[in-house]
Amino acid sequence: MTSQPAYPPPAPGEPVSPGPVAPGSGTPEPPSKTAAHPKFSPDDLQSAVERSKQAGWAWGDEDAKIPDDAALPELLPMAARTMGTFWGQTVQGTGITGAGLAVLRVLAARNGLKSSEVAARGWSTPGTVTTVVDTLVRDGLVRRERDVQDRRVVRLYVTERGMDKLIETLTEVGPRWRECFDYVDPADEPVIRKFLIDTIERFSTLIRKERGT
Repeated sequence: MTSQPAYPPPAPGEPVSPGPVAPGSGTPEPPSKTAAHPKFSPDDLQSAVERSKQAGWAWGDEDAKIPDDAALPELLPMAARTMGTFWGQTVQGTGITGAGLAVLRVLAARNGLKSSEVAARGWSTPGTVTTVVDTLVRDGLVRRERDVQDRRVVRLYVTERGMDKLIETLTEVGPRWRECFDYVDPADEPVIRKFLIDTIERFSTLIRKERGT
């Protein structure tokens, strides 16, 4: 592991500012330790900025190589992003999006959830879920129903057609997804599995704290 502070690189197109410009100097001042990042020294922050500028591998620059000392907070978002992109590509042509498939999987496990509950279980936002569900309802894969005990509450149900679509799509793309991991040495699986489970639990806890739940 590198001893340098780990910061996720900025999003593509996001400007990277080395700090405020000193009046009349035209040159950036080092960020103040008491400013937005009180836990880090100016040297730490400047190092993070420079590393972000050089992180071409994170944005797919041609011939860019992932450094051997790349920190986990840099590698994991990149791994998640590339896997998510590939997952979206695998469902192309199936008649449903990756987001739609995710909603169907949540409802297949726990039918009758509210939109906010689907969002929480799928690590998404209610607004995103509403947009996805609108399409699923239009296609007859999900239906909305008023709660019989509280008419203000709208619940989501996967339809029979939706279940058929879910099974059909997972049957088609599941083998492709499993084949993606044939590079993993079986001897390494227990360590990788524990790390991933611990990571999921860790970030699930952080998400709940952020949401105040």
